[in-house]
Amino acid sequence: MFGSAKPTTWYNFRIKIEGNNTLNLTQYLELEKIDLEDEVVVKLENFASLLHEWNQIHNLTGAKTVDAIYVNIVDSLYPLTFIKKPKTLLDVGTGAGFPGLALAIALPLCEVVLAEPLKKRVSFLKYAAIDLELPNVKVEAKRVEKVEHSPFELITSRAVTNTKLLLDLTEKIADEKSEYLFYKGSRVFDEVADVQQQLKYDIVQKNQRNYLYIKSE
Repeated sequence: MFGSAKPTTWYNFRIKIEGNNTLNLTQYLELEKIDLEDEVVVKLENFASLLHEWNQIHNLTGAKTVDAIYVNIVDSLYPLTFIKKPKTLLDVGTGAGFPGLALAIALPLCEVVLAEPLKKRVSFLKYAAIDLELPNVKVEAKRVEKVEHSPFELITSRAVTNTKLLLDLTEKIADEKSEYLFYKGSRVFDEVADVQQQLKYDIVQKNQRNYLYIKSE
Protein backbone atom coordinates (compact mmCIF):
# COMPACT_ATOMS: atom_id res chain seq x y z
CA MET A 1 0.00 0.00 0.00
CA PHE A 2 1.36 3.42 -0.81
CA GLY A 3 0.19 7.00 -0.80
CA SER A 4 0.88 10.45 0.54
CA ALA A 5 -0.66 12.97 2.90
CA LYS A 6 -0.87 16.55 1.67
CA PRO A 7 -1.67 18.94 4.52
CA THR A 8 -3.19 22.26 3.56
CA THR A 9 -3.56 25.42 5.61
CA TRP A 10 -5.24 24.75 8.95
CA TYR A 11 -7.93 27.28 9.70
CA ASN A 12 -11.65 27.19 10.24
CA PHE A 13 -13.99 27.54 7.26
CA ARG A 14 -16.28 29.65 9.44
CA ILE A 15 -14.20 32.82 9.54
CA LYS A 16 -15.68 36.07 10.85
CA ILE A 17 -15.06 39.41 9.19
CA GLU A 18 -15.87 42.96 10.22
CA GLY A 19 -17.12 42.21 13.68
CA ASN A 20 -20.08 39.85 13.80
CA ASN A 21 -20.67 39.54 10.05
CA THR A 22 -20.14 36.09 8.57
CA LEU A 23 -18.88 35.37 5.08
CA ASN A 24 -21.39 34.92 2.31
CA LEU A 25 -21.08 31.88 0.08
CA THR A 26 -19.14 33.68 -2.65
CA GLN A 27 -16.59 34.84 -0.08
CA TYR A 28 -16.27 31.34 1.35
CA LEU A 29 -15.65 29.92 -2.11
CA GLU A 30 -13.16 32.61 -3.06
CA LEU A 31 -11.29 32.09 0.20
CA GLU A 32 -10.81 28.41 -0.64
CA LYS A 33 -10.01 29.18 -4.32
CA ILE A 34 -13.04 27.21 -5.53
CA ASP A 35 -13.78 28.74 -8.93
CA LEU A 36 -17.42 28.43 -10.03
CA GLU A 37 -19.68 30.16 -12.54
CA ASP A 38 -22.04 32.78 -11.12
CA GLU A 39 -25.15 30.73 -11.98
CA VAL A 40 -23.69 27.75 -10.10
CA VAL A 41 -23.15 29.87 -6.98
CA VAL A 42 -26.76 31.08 -7.22
CA LYS A 43 -27.99 27.47 -7.38
CA LEU A 44 -25.84 26.59 -4.35
CA GLU A 45 -27.37 29.54 -2.45
CA ASN A 46 -30.85 28.36 -3.45
CA PHE A 47 -29.95 24.84 -2.30
CA ALA A 48 -28.88 26.25 1.07
CA SER A 49 -32.15 28.18 1.45
CA LEU A 50 -34.21 25.16 0.45
CA LEU A 51 -32.41 22.85 2.85
CA HIS A 52 -32.73 25.37 5.66
CA GLU A 53 -36.48 25.57 5.04
CA TRP A 54 -36.98 21.77 4.93
CA ASN A 55 -34.67 21.17 7.87
CA GLN A 56 -36.83 23.20 10.24
CA ILE A 57 -39.62 20.65 9.74
CA HIS A 58 -37.93 17.38 8.77
CA ASN A 59 -34.63 17.51 10.72
CA LEU A 60 -32.48 16.41 7.78
CA THR A 61 -29.11 17.67 9.01
CA GLY A 62 -27.33 19.08 12.05
CA ALA A 63 -26.55 22.23 10.05
CA LYS A 64 -29.31 24.42 11.47
CA THR A 65 -28.42 27.80 9.96
CA VAL A 66 -27.75 28.95 6.40
CA ASP A 67 -24.19 29.80 7.46
CA ALA A 68 -23.68 26.26 8.76
CA ILE A 69 -25.04 24.91 5.47
CA TYR A 70 -22.55 27.12 3.59
CA VAL A 71 -19.75 25.56 5.65
CA ASN A 72 -20.94 22.09 4.59
CA ILE A 73 -21.15 23.20 0.95
CA VAL A 74 -17.56 24.43 1.04
CA ASP A 75 -16.48 21.19 2.74
CA SER A 76 -18.22 19.27 -0.06
CA LEU A 77 -16.68 21.32 -2.87
CA TYR A 78 -13.13 21.85 -1.63
CA PRO A 79 -11.91 18.65 -3.36
CA LEU A 80 -12.68 20.30 -6.73
CA THR A 81 -9.37 22.10 -6.20
CA PHE A 82 -7.40 18.84 -6.47
CA ILE A 83 -9.43 16.00 -8.03
CA LYS A 84 -9.85 15.02 -11.68
CA LYS A 85 -13.34 16.10 -12.79
CA PRO A 86 -15.52 13.04 -13.51
CA LYS A 87 -18.18 12.46 -16.15
CA THR A 88 -20.10 10.06 -13.89
CA LEU A 89 -20.34 10.18 -10.09
CA LEU A 90 -21.99 8.05 -7.42
CA ASP A 91 -22.49 9.49 -3.94
CA VAL A 92 -23.03 6.89 -1.24
CA GLY A 93 -25.43 7.92 1.53
CA THR A 94 -26.06 11.47 0.34
CA GLY A 95 -28.19 12.42 3.34
CA ALA A 96 -29.24 16.07 3.09
CA GLY A 97 -27.08 16.62 0.02
CA PHE A 98 -23.47 16.54 1.21
CA PRO A 99 -21.38 16.05 -0.73
CA GLY A 100 -23.34 14.60 -3.67
CA LEU A 101 -25.96 17.25 -4.38
CA ALA A 102 -23.48 20.09 -3.90
CA LEU A 103 -21.08 18.37 -6.33
CA ALA A 104 -23.91 17.83 -8.82
CA ILE A 105 -24.65 21.56 -8.80
CA ALA A 106 -20.98 22.42 -9.27
CA LEU A 107 -20.51 19.80 -12.02
CA PRO A 108 -23.54 20.27 -14.31
CA LEU A 109 -22.03 18.16 -17.13
CA CYS A 110 -21.46 15.19 -14.81
CA GLU A 111 -24.08 12.44 -14.47
CA VAL A 112 -24.64 12.15 -10.70
CA VAL A 113 -26.40 9.30 -8.90
CA LEU A 114 -27.34 9.88 -5.26
CA ALA A 115 -27.84 6.67 -3.26
CA GLU A 116 -29.84 7.31 -0.09
CA PRO A 117 -32.12 4.77 1.64
CA LEU A 118 -33.94 7.04 4.15
CA LYS A 119 -37.34 8.17 2.84
CA LYS A 120 -37.45 11.72 4.19
CA ARG A 121 -34.01 12.46 2.76
CA VAL A 122 -34.96 10.86 -0.56
CA SER A 123 -38.02 13.13 -0.70
CA PHE A 124 -35.87 16.19 -0.14
CA LEU A 125 -33.23 15.18 -2.68
CA LYS A 126 -35.82 14.47 -5.38
CA TYR A 127 -37.61 17.76 -4.71
CA ALA A 128 -34.32 19.69 -4.71
CA ALA A 129 -33.24 18.14 -8.02
CA ILE A 130 -36.49 19.34 -9.62
CA ASP A 131 -36.63 22.73 -7.89
CA LEU A 132 -32.99 23.55 -8.67
CA GLU A 133 -33.35 22.25 -12.26
CA LEU A 134 -30.65 19.58 -12.08
CA PRO A 135 -31.23 17.22 -15.02
CA ASN A 136 -27.88 15.54 -14.32
CA VAL A 137 -29.13 14.12 -10.99
CA LYS A 138 -30.79 10.77 -10.36
CA VAL A 139 -31.83 9.77 -6.83
CA GLU A 140 -31.72 6.06 -6.01
CA ALA A 141 -33.88 5.31 -2.95
CA LYS A 142 -31.86 2.27 -1.95
CA ARG A 143 -28.70 1.07 -0.31
CA VAL A 144 -25.62 1.35 -2.49
CA GLU A 145 -25.18 -2.41 -2.89
CA LYS A 146 -28.56 -2.45 -4.70
CA VAL A 147 -27.54 0.20 -7.25
CA GLU A 148 -27.11 -1.11 -10.81
CA HIS A 149 -24.99 0.96 -13.16
CA SER A 150 -21.94 0.78 -15.38
CA PRO A 151 -18.70 1.60 -13.51
CA PHE A 152 -18.59 5.15 -12.20
CA GLU A 153 -15.61 7.41 -12.79
CA LEU A 154 -15.83 8.77 -9.24
CA ILE A 155 -17.46 7.36 -6.10
CA THR A 156 -17.86 9.70 -3.13
CA SER A 157 -19.07 9.32 0.44
CA ARG A 158 -19.13 11.31 3.66
CA ALA A 159 -19.65 9.91 7.16
CA VAL A 160 -21.25 6.62 6.05
CA THR A 161 -18.93 3.75 6.97
CA ASN A 162 -15.27 2.75 6.93
CA THR A 163 -13.11 2.76 3.82
CA LYS A 164 -12.76 -1.02 3.47
CA LEU A 165 -16.52 -1.57 3.60
CA LEU A 166 -17.16 1.28 1.14
CA LEU A 167 -14.77 -0.31 -1.34
CA ASP A 168 -16.44 -3.71 -0.86
CA LEU A 169 -19.99 -2.34 -1.22
CA THR A 170 -19.18 -0.53 -4.48
CA GLU A 171 -16.98 -3.12 -6.18
CA LYS A 172 -19.69 -4.13 -8.68
CA ILE A 173 -20.10 -0.55 -9.93
CA ALA A 174 -16.40 0.28 -10.12
CA ASP A 175 -13.49 -0.84 -12.26
CA GLU A 176 -9.77 -0.18 -12.57
CA LYS A 177 -10.47 3.33 -13.91
CA SER A 178 -12.77 4.32 -11.03
CA GLU A 179 -11.57 6.81 -8.44
CA TYR A 180 -12.83 7.37 -4.90
CA LEU A 181 -13.24 10.47 -2.76
CA PHE A 182 -14.08 9.77 0.88
CA TYR A 183 -14.63 12.58 3.39
CA LYS A 184 -13.01 11.31 6.57
CA GLY A 185 -11.95 12.31 10.07
CA SER A 186 -8.98 11.35 12.20
CA ARG A 187 -9.37 7.58 11.69
CA VAL A 188 -8.57 7.74 7.98
CA PHE A 189 -5.00 6.53 8.44
CA ASP A 190 -6.13 3.45 10.39
CA GLU A 191 -8.84 2.78 7.81
CA VAL A 192 -6.37 2.90 4.93
CA ALA A 193 -4.08 0.53 6.82
CA ASP A 194 -6.99 -1.93 7.18
CA VAL A 195 -7.50 -2.17 3.42
CA GLN A 196 -5.80 -5.30 2.12
CA GLN A 197 -5.42 -4.25 -1.50
CA GLN A 198 -2.76 -1.86 -2.74
CA LEU A 199 -4.03 1.70 -3.12
CA LYS A 200 -2.69 4.76 -4.88
CA TYR A 201 -4.00 7.64 -2.83
CA ASP A 202 -3.56 11.12 -1.37
CA ILE A 203 -4.89 12.35 1.96
CA VAL A 204 -5.58 16.07 1.84
CA GLN A 205 -6.05 17.59 5.29
CA LYS A 206 -8.25 20.61 5.98
CA ASN A 207 -9.35 21.57 9.50
CA GLN A 208 -10.64 18.36 11.06
CA ARG A 209 -11.39 16.92 7.62
CA ASN A 210 -9.23 14.36 5.85
CA TYR A 211 -10.12 13.93 2.19
CA LEU A 212 -9.09 10.45 1.06
CA TYR A 213 -8.60 10.54 -2.72
CA ILE A 214 -7.99 7.05 -4.12
CA LYS A 215 -6.74 7.32 -7.70
CA SER A 216 -7.20 4.99 -10.63
CA GLU A 217 -4.45 2.56 -11.57
